[in-house]
Amino acid sequence: MFVDEAVIFVKGGDGGNGCVSFRREKYVPHGGPDGGNGGMGGDVIFHVSDKIDTLLDITSRVKHIAESGAHGKGSTKRGKDGKDLTIDLPSGTVVKDKESGRVLKDMSTAGESIVIARGGRGGRGNKHFATSINQVPRQAEKGKPGEERWLILELKLLADVGIIGMPNAGKSTLLSRISAARPKIAEYPFTTLQPQLGIVEVENCRRFVVADIPGLIEGAHRGTGLGDEFLRHIERTKLLVHLLDVSPFARMNPADAYSIVRNELIQYNPKLAEKKEIVIANKTDLLDAESSNEFIQTLEEKISKPVCPVSMVTGKNIGTLINMIISALNEIQFQKSELLCG
Repeated sequence: MFVDEAVIFVKGGDGGNGCVSFRREKYVPHGGPDGGNGGMGGDVIFHVSDKIDTLLDITSRVKHIAESGAHGKGSTKRGKDGKDLTIDLPSGTVVKDKESGRVLKDMSTAGESIVIARGGRGGRGNKHFATSINQVPRQAEKGKPGEERWLILELKLLADVGIIGMPNAGKSTLLSRISAARPKIAEYPFTTLQPQLGIVEVENCRRFVVADIPGLIEGAHRGTGLGDEFLRHIERTKLLVHLLDVSPFARMNPADAYSIVRNELIQYNPKLAEKKEIVIANKTDLLDAESSNEFIQTLEEKISKPVCPVSMVTGKNIGTLINMIISALNEIQFQKSELLCG
């Protein structure tokens, strides 16, 4: 099961209390204070693991609390430190403070770690308070409580290419044609209920990751349909492949469908509209052969974008599409390198 959002409570362990103790030894007539300090509370640590790809395991428990430090003992024995609590997160998890909504950390690199809630300091024993004036202190500190906070975890998939479009445009079919992924495919809306990832292998050991995003409908940015839950996954993609159903049986005119999806991207995050985009006209095998070229040309004029006609059934132009994606990714990488060098 794919889970991409979780609300959890984290708390560092409390520090152990300091000890009030006095030395009692045979043949030592004047014993002194020997209360030890309490141990440190354990930290709560987030760690990015490449072995998980969902937040499912984390949602099985709401409260995550590290071990508290042990109390100090006599003979100036310091309490044992509490054990740290390490929580594995999938790569691409954004950690937010629930109260303020502030982003605390964007955890996108495998192996990286962050202390999200520090354990409390141990209290000092009465040995610490002994002075020439106060030689028999009967006070000790209590351990400090560990940091605590409620957090929102949001998982954003790390993919090079995001396939977008209206429901039943053929996004899942495209993913299955260009990669080894086998998403659910059927003739009803919202077949894809969660993002699907596929890896496309090409020549010269080149590969890129493609994400099939659930179909977007009008009002998706406000929570209508399923799109609002998954629009966040598009934010990390480098390139958008916008799929349009141009068959005579399409539920909507392809130009109108294009405008609706583009508007939803803008309403959710204006930066999404700035991403490089390849527009695909799918199901061209169902168009009349003679009028097909004219139809595509008219569509290009309406949306002011070049359109690549493909057919998932016959495989028409699938190879061309892959080459277009590779070329676009290379161009994006080149532009990024120029910015870094400039």
